[in-house]
Amino acid sequence: MNNLVQWFEIATHDLERAKTFYATVLQKEFTFLDMPDNPMYMFSTKGEVKGSPGALVKSKDNTPCTDGTIIYFYCEDINNEIARVEKAGGKVLFPKTSIGEFGFVSQFIDTEGNRIGVYSDK
Repeated sequence: MNNLVQWFEIATHDLERAKTFYATVLQKEFTFLDMPDNPMYMFSTKGEVKGSPGALVKSKDNTPCTDGTIIYFYCEDINNEIARVEKAGGKVLFPKTSIGEFGFVSQFIDTEGNRIGVYSDK
């Protein structure tokens, strides 16, 4: 099945700070893309097929917020990622929470002011 989402961008105020936060929390690597007026760090997929590619972006046209769309990152065990959020400068909104037969979720605010979620099926 193809993933309906093909690309996402997470708005940042400070691109380097955001990259450090996500590298710490999600244990991911990034590739810098020097786009005109919109520098970005693309999340490295390293051949993973689950999910969609995306990037951290600094742009005058996008502002981080907590009141819009929420992106959920897949992880093996939410507790690992959530344990790194506050140490990396973010704020946990709620801990690992069951969503019944669909798995588990948690949400946090990143260093830029975005509400982000993590999801696990176990």
